Amino acid sequence: MRIVRYELNGVVGQGVLEASPSGDVVREPRPGGGAPGPVAARLDEVRLLAPCEPRTIVCAGSNYAGQLAEKGLPWPEHPALFLIAPNAVAGPGQPVLRPHEVARLEYEGELAVVIGRTARDVPVERFHDFVLGYTCANDVTAADWRSDGQWARAKSADTFCPLGPWIETDIPDPGDLVLTTRLGGRVVQKAPTREMVFGVGQLLAYVTRWITLQPGDVLLTGSPSGVGPMVPGDVVDVEISRIGTLRNPVAARP
Repeated sequence: MRIVRYELNGVVGQGVLEASPSGDVVREPRPGGGAPGPVAARLDEVRLLAPCEPRTIVCAGSNYAGQLAEKGLPWPEHPALFLIAPNAVAGPGQPVLRPHEVARLEYEGELAVVIGRTARDVPVERFHDFVLGYTCANDVTAADWRSDGQWARAKSADTFCPLGPWIETDIPDPGDLVLTTRLGGRVVQKAPTREMVFGVGQLLAYVTRWITLQPGDVLLTGSPSGVGPMVPGDVVDVEISRIGTLRNPVAARP
């Protein structure tokens, strides 16, 4: 099932995306789950928004074997975590805005985990019970601002965390996907998620030892090797097999 948030005629709604002979449609959700309700609109009639509104965004840094090798970093004993402020969330198609002070803005394609129920002290073997589904993310970084000594500003500027295009709930094994990032149509990142140093279950168990996550919160799982710069005028696609493609243009911040 694919869960979407959308805007139609100035009204924000949530629904379930379904294929139909005449094209994809958005159906109204049923309270308490169950089969989707009547058709709310055709997909081409709505503007897709970020599929969730997280209060907390927790991220794992350097969590792919290829990126560790690329950076010359040792194998970590535990995940390296940081937070992104929720104001950074952007939706599909929304421009990523480069602040005029930033000389180097970087893309980082990632698998995003959307929490489905209150998660605290999650057992590794039961992590599926706490996950609503998965979506694509671009963990944008203002590389110039890493010199702050911590990453709050480098990671949390407005539009620096695009999510979408929807939440895919039917992913039995998040370690069996392929992540591909394209810059202007050119492949710049490609890796199977099985190359994660710490899998989704390990990350969720580690994070929730100290940080309680609520429904709609997001866990970003790290980016493969190939992180690089993007500039206004570029278009970045983050594609994850079985989920879909998140596309965002890059523009200069007014």
